[in-house]
Amino acid sequence: MSPSAGGLVVFLLSVQVIQSQDGWRVNYDQTDVCAAKGSEVEISCDYTYPPGIRPSDIKDGFWFTKVKDGEPVDLRTDSGYSGRVTDGCYSDSCYLTIKDVRESDSAEYKLTLMTNKPGEKYTGSPGVTLSVTGLQVQVRRSDSTWLELTCHSSCVLPDRAEYYWYKNEEYFKRGSSLPVSSGSTDRYSCYLIGYWDQRSPAVYGPQRPSVSVSPSAEMLEGGSVTLTCSTDANPAANYTWYKQDGTSDPRLLSEEPQLVFSSIQSSDSGNYSCTAENQLGRKTSDFISIDVKYGPQRPSVSVSPSAEMLEGDSVTLTCSTDANPAANYTWYKEHEDSPRASGQIFTITDFTAEHSGNYYCEAQNEMGRSNSTLLLITESGVGRTTRIIHITRWTLVSVMLILLLLFCLWTRKKKAVISTTEPHESREAVEMDLHPEYEDLSDMAAQREDPEEQEDQV
Repeated sequence: MSPSAGGLVVFLLSVQVIQSQDGWRVNYDQTDVCAAKGSEVEISCDYTYPPGIRPSDIKDGFWFTKVKDGEPVDLRTDSGYSGRVTDGCYSDSCYLTIKDVRESDSAEYKLTLMTNKPGEKYTGSPGVTLSVTGLQVQVRRSDSTWLELTCHSSCVLPDRAEYYWYKNEEYFKRGSSLPVSSGSTDRYSCYLIGYWDQRSPAVYGPQRPSVSVSPSAEMLEGGSVTLTCSTDANPAANYTWYKQDGTSDPRLLSEEPQLVFSSIQSSDSGNYSCTAENQLGRKTSDFISIDVKYGPQRPSVSVSPSAEMLEGDSVTLTCSTDANPAANYTWYKEHEDSPRASGQIFTITDFTAEHSGNYYCEAQNEMGRSNSTLLLITESGVGRTTRIIHITRWTLVSVMLILLLLFCLWTRKKKAVISTTEPHESREAVEMDLHPEYEDLSDMAAQREDPEEQEDQV
């Protein structure tokens, strides 16, 4: 094996000797090879053959990694290696060259020798294990504000290896490691000086995540909805989903790239966001609003002041339901086809016996419709009794008022009569007081007459 320009191959174990089988033997120069992605790799070996076989009897030798129907597949016919493989045998040695090696080329490579006798062949096993890798930038946190970047490979690297560091695709500095601030939005990559002409993939913090919704059409209650959070980041970002409930802090829902609602409900409506985070930074998406559509639930009806009415009273019926979009309301009386009213509130003024009956409301939106239970509005016996009591009470009050009025009139008339007779009696009393002497004379006359009457009687 020989490194080509721009390629580096590191040997992990030098020589593998394959013991002979019936005199056959294959000696691979290395048992394990580690190569940089994009480099060129050469694998070589030598072989021996049993006595009685001449070099001219060995008609072909080829390399393989796969077996199909019990037979090895020649790399020269494998489409995955097309244009990148050359091989050959000369004297008692064979080689395999692979250009622009890829990570998919990592495998165990074996040589098969074939003679000119039908079915006679020999495979050197075990073969050579090839591991293809590249430089990787590893991120380690130094403290709360600083990170340390180091260049790493799964291949054994030379002692005291030095690196060029690139920032946003431009040369930045030279060193074995690179300190950067936490939360940096820049991109960093490394290059191994003097060995590989390829830089490592750049590392960088997440960009602002985007959120996609599937299906993108209107969300109906009971359907399946998937929210997907994605961003560009290296190392790969970890995701966290949140839901914003009112004014409280966002509530953590999941730590997966996708948030799946197998049967979405009206309670799932709200604002959602996702956060993408790796060792270099953290970014949060914009909120996405989830609006779940659903038909009206069974409406409820409230009545004010009560369902037992007095004639002439006013009653208000109110219909309520939960629906999205908002429901429209229609009022019906049982056994009637035509609606009595539309709107959430239905008011009956000047209630009469004809208004008594069962009422219900229908709530409807584009998702469906639902009816409330029947509500009985009556002029109840209690109501009629109450009305009779009120009428009787007012009648008694009226009669009492009339009697009181008559009594007042009688009293007033009596006072008037008394006031007209008292002056005559007063004048007669005055006249008698004005002539007291006449009263004395009368008395004297009566006294004189009495003896005479007494004598006559005697």
